[in-house]
Amino acid sequence: MAPNLRVLLVIEQCNPEWPSVPLEGFRYYEAVRELADVTLVTHERNRAALTRSCAGAEVVFIPESRTISRYYRLVDRIAVRGGRVNWPLLYALGYPIYAEFNRRVFRRFSDSVAQGKFDVVHAFSPILPRYPVKLVKACRGTPFLLGPVNGGLPFPPAFGEIALKEFDRFNTLRVFSRAIPGYRATYRQASRILAGSSATEEMLRRLFAIHDDRIELFHENGVAKSRFAPRTPQTPGDPVQLLFAGRLVPFKCADIVIDALGRTAPDLRVALTILGDGPERRSLEERARRLNLADRVSFAGWIPHEQTAEYFQRAGIFCFPSIREFGGAVVLEAMAAGLACIVTDYGGIAEYVTDDCGYRIAPRSREYLVCEMARRIEDLARSEELRDRMSAAAVKRAAGFEWGRKGRRLIEIYANLLERTVTGSESLA
Repeated sequence: MAPNLRVLLVIEQCNPEWPSVPLEGFRYYEAVRELADVTLVTHERNRAALTRSCAGAEVVFIPESRTISRYYRLVDRIAVRGGRVNWPLLYALGYPIYAEFNRRVFRRFSDSVAQGKFDVVHAFSPILPRYPVKLVKACRGTPFLLGPVNGGLPFPPAFGEIALKEFDRFNTLRVFSRAIPGYRATYRQASRILAGSSATEEMLRRLFAIHDDRIELFHENGVAKSRFAPRTPQTPGDPVQLLFAGRLVPFKCADIVIDALGRTAPDLRVALTILGDGPERRSLEERARRLNLADRVSFAGWIPHEQTAEYFQRAGIFCFPSIREFGGAVVLEAMAAGLACIVTDYGGIAEYVTDDCGYRIAPRSREYLVCEMARRIEDLARSEELRDRMSAAAVKRAAGFEWGRKGRRLIEIYANLLERTVTGSESLA
């Protein structure tokens, strides 16, 4: 514990009541403020939720101009159509919104950082590795930590049709981010960069020709202690419960789980619950009916995050063949709940699941994923001993990603950076 370590933690998206990156940002903040003297800097839009959750904490809210507020609504209308999000376009058009936040943070804190009022400056979000952090300019004598940043993962070559549905052609816009003033300087001047996945680490090392320990693999996602709960024992004779959880969009590939279920042996007693909602739901329901699986596939719809644990506890196998996951927090939650996992061997989810706690299937083709998933479902459904063995290994593996552990590791990194800075200053003197 380092209660006297003064940390300026910049998390634009930090909100305990919103899913995905904002919730993840809040988890990082929670983990660090338990161990250090933290000043959180975040966007004004997070004020209400953070006030309810963190009364008395040192939080600085950065306001948004009226012009940017109107622009934010315009971008949302352009990039979100019929429940489908054009993520590459949203990120490209959304840069001015972040840029205003970035400038205002610099104006507010550059002097205090330059004067050494903080021991470490840590910029967390946005997670995508394509935006600059202007505050790095003020960190001449203060360690600057960036990340974990995560992204830049292409679609597997065999899934070009899904890439088109997910607006992958717009990803060419990411090259323009490299021309944003301060982008390259942010990465070149950072004391340490945390890469949220191996693919991102390789990309950053190649892009910025970094060959030393300034880049460190630090997996993006974590799992809360509350998610570690024993599975509900299966009643003898009941079907083994399969679970898919996630947004019902093309690249998550819930359709592959349905097709795999249809390929399993007729005598296999298994049932599938699909947890989540999205633009693909109607076609997925029709697919289940067309394959005569309507009585074995149930759609639970969107469930608040705090209520999803009961679905994980009732399941026995987690099936998640998503073909483009940078992080994949839902897989860690499944592992914490003791589920054997069947995932695609690609992206962040493949780095969480090991051979001890599940199966990873190479994305050679859609047909290959379907056939291999069906085979692995049969293996697990027919062997309670195998499910139990993988369940125990999954819980043990997930424990390494518990938020408290990640917070302690960050404190170690802060202390190491500070020690290097002090030692470097002394040697110069």
